[in-house]
Amino acid sequence: MTVNTVGAVLRQQVAERADVPMLVCDDDRLTYAEAAIRSRAIARGLVGFGASRGTHVGILYPTGVEFVVMWLAITRIGAVAVPISTFSTADELRVLLTNNDIDVLITVGEHRGHDYVARLGEAVAADLARPGHLLLPSAPALRHVFVGDGASDRVHADHTVDALRVAGGAITDADFDAIEDDVAPADRMVIVSTSGSTSAPKGVIHQHGTLIRHVDNLNALRGLRAGVKLFSNSPLFWIGGLGYNAVGTLVAGSTLVCSTSLDAGVTLDLIERERPQLVNGFVQSIANLVTDPSFGERDFSSIRSGNLYPLLPDDIRPADPELRHNMLGMTETASVCLMSSDERDQPESRRGSFGTPVPELEARVVDPATLADCAVGEIGELWFRGPLLMEGYYGRERQDVFTRDEWFRTGDLFHVDEDGFFYFHGRRGDMIKTGGANVSPREVEAVMRDLTGGLLPIVFGLDDAERGQIVAAVLVAPAGATIDVAQLRADLKTKLSSYKVPRVIVVLAPDELPVLSSGKPDMTRLIERARGH
Repeated sequence: MTVNTVGAVLRQQVAERADVPMLVCDDDRLTYAEAAIRSRAIARGLVGFGASRGTHVGILYPTGVEFVVMWLAITRIGAVAVPISTFSTADELRVLLTNNDIDVLITVGEHRGHDYVARLGEAVAADLARPGHLLLPSAPALRHVFVGDGASDRVHADHTVDALRVAGGAITDADFDAIEDDVAPADRMVIVSTSGSTSAPKGVIHQHGTLIRHVDNLNALRGLRAGVKLFSNSPLFWIGGLGYNAVGTLVAGSTLVCSTSLDAGVTLDLIERERPQLVNGFVQSIANLVTDPSFGERDFSSIRSGNLYPLLPDDIRPADPELRHNMLGMTETASVCLMSSDERDQPESRRGSFGTPVPELEARVVDPATLADCAVGEIGELWFRGPLLMEGYYGRERQDVFTRDEWFRTGDLFHVDEDGFFYFHGRRGDMIKTGGANVSPREVEAVMRDLTGGLLPIVFGLDDAERGQIVAAVLVAPAGATIDVAQLRADLKTKLSSYKVPRVIVVLAPDELPVLSSGKPDMTRLIERARGH
């Protein structure tokens, strides 16, 4: 990829493939030409309201065409896109707005029963029924909110996306082109918040040039190029959906296929109709598809690669997913940082491998106590270094984020084998210490997943007066499924040392699993649930 700002890449793709869909989301389609035209109108409106290079613009939209249009509009003028999860509570929304100094927010009015106009009122006392720009003591940077739908007596015309389009009329084509041409590769493109599962969310900064180059490298590894369709259900407001999928699609000139339908049949129809060649995401994101009665009759023969194994045709689906390379992705590394382009079954010695560092990233495994490199096979903390890492965390000094020689400490525990392949053991502090022995949650999860036919296990430690901790697990199973917990525990004892077998196993249906706004399990509530079991 020779061009390295969002606007320049978009112009190149329009010149080469104007009528090719950039995004297909259920019944909505957005070609590259339409993406350019629609985002230009919003971008001109942002300029009309005073947005410029460096302005922080929040996007509170679900995955879909409007999200992509807004992201393109923001980044084309050198403003910084700050995606916000549609799962965010009022308290979480207030933190994201204030910690990231969001100047402008573009939001959907309502989505799946969530009323964001009311939520903004609760979060920062925003009264969108009043005209004019905002002055909010609880969010002093926020001056404008534009609502994309649901305009009513609760939303004054000044606070609608239509007002943005009207304001754009005052910006000439020549002025807009000059603004877009002035955006540089070193300018900030996005601030994506970490999950906040172990601490307050941190705003991770990525620049145009580094993020585009990173996904260009990843595209080469996974074979995403012009003419290829990628199906994924990863939300666009997280780094996997935004970086790996949306930016990756734009850079490749390919087509991203996604679905937000709650009806599994609609999503399965979409996959059959669009016939993607690649699939990517988390298996649990398609759990409802696998349990649909029509799943076994569907034609997925177009799919030739990816990690959503239930969707792969029989001739390439792994018999044992743990003998295929996993991938590691982090917000700080702009999505995937460990992977392999080899999608064949691996030898038993590589069970659980996460592959090797992607191009332009160095990785090492370090003893957290001595800061010395670990020997082959020794578990330590994974560190990364390279020019395509994040710029840093918003509002934090660089020396507080990186070591003196520019290494980023991930907090993840890994070991590396003699061939340079990496293996995950959990987060620092997640290792379970029971009766003087260490237990890796990942090891137990892998065995539970194998014994239950791929169900989602979550393994963690519970405080115990006698043993320090005991091993506990939550197993997510389809509603109505019958799980014989006693038999499962007996089966686990044939695969694991007795101290590794969970003493507490709680079975939850998918809709009973408590999650954070990031979509990750809410471990505090899971631990409380297990304690009361």
